[in-house]
Amino acid sequence: MQIYFTGIIIAISTFLIIGIFHPVVIKMEYYTGTRYWWVFLLLGLLSIGAAMLIANPMISAIIGVFGASSLWTIGELFSQRKRVLKGWFPMNPKRKHEYEA
Repeated sequence: MQIYFTGIIIAISTFLIIGIFHPVVIKMEYYTGTRYWWVFLLLGLLSIGAAMLIANPMISAIIGVFGASSLWTIGELFSQRKRVLKGWFPMNPKRKHEYEA
């Protein structure tokens, strides 16, 4: 019997990628607001494009997950702004905030 680890490696990588993006969203909103959302758009599109060109299924899947997570982060960044304005997360006092709830 042969054991394949590809699925487990992709699952662990997905878990780690999502886990890394969570604090990135919080810190990025705190320090820069939603100003740099386009960085995640570029990362996402480039990663998904790269995933389509990579022949290795495991590497392609991990890069694709990174790309999809980058695109998802755009929405989370704007949602984080709303959470900050509701008082659920701390507001950076050194930064000007747009007040809309």
